[in-house]
Amino acid sequence: MQLDGNVIKQPRRQVLTVLMKPCRWAQQHSAHYLKLGPILYVASIQYFAVQLIVALQWRPPYNLSRDTISDLGNTACGTWNGRHVCSPFHNLMNASFVVVGITMTLGSVLVSRYSANGRASKAGFAAMAISGLGVIMVGIFPENSVPALHGLGAAIPFVLGNASLIILALSLKIPASLRLYFFLSGVIALLALPAFASSHDLGLGEGGIERVVAYPQTLCLIVIGFYLAARSSARHGSRTISPVRAARGHHAGRHERQQQ
Repeated sequence: MQLDGNVIKQPRRQVLTVLMKPCRWAQQHSAHYLKLGPILYVASIQYFAVQLIVALQWRPPYNLSRDTISDLGNTACGTWNGRHVCSPFHNLMNASFVVVGITMTLGSVLVSRYSANGRASKAGFAAMAISGLGVIMVGIFPENSVPALHGLGAAIPFVLGNASLIILALSLKIPASLRLYFFLSGVIALLALPAFASSHDLGLGEGGIERVVAYPQTLCLIVIGFYLAARSSARHGSRTISPVRAARGHHAGRHERQQQ
């Protein structure tokens, strides 16, 4: 009994088609996973939005210069470190701390996988990921619950998070303007840290000097998140050819050859 070569080739083609489907699916959806890290970074915007919402509930009004960020998560009403603290939406603020910590950690892990170009940049993203864990501690342990753990959680991003900005500025392949922005943000925050730690507010108030230390890393994450998301979209758009268009081109070329 003889088998036609086409009969043998047909099952092979069917098997190859079945095996290729998962590969094609992965290729088509890889861009979404590539953007997930930057999207998590951009999601850190909620941290500032929640601060505004929670601060607006204070009576008397919350003061950016006098009151610290952690005061927004204080679970009691009364005097704390010489300041009157009463934050009705403290649960929302503490939840925001946890969420921004998760976005910092998970976002850094994902972004490092696709954007780190050497040991230095990997170390920078690792430091940022660890900083996120510290921010999670800040949310889990409000300043009036377990002050020691709250302080430790805040110290981790204040030191490692800002140091990571300098490391990434010197190692990451990004435009010079972003490198300069990251570098200056990290340097300014680290220079302000001793003043904040020693209760020297430099005329900015305790809340003001704390924000000079705390805000730069979160703002940098949002900026780099937007940049990396836009860059991944541009790369995916330039490299990806629609399977339908590719098939049409292939059939059109074969039809032309047959006519010739």
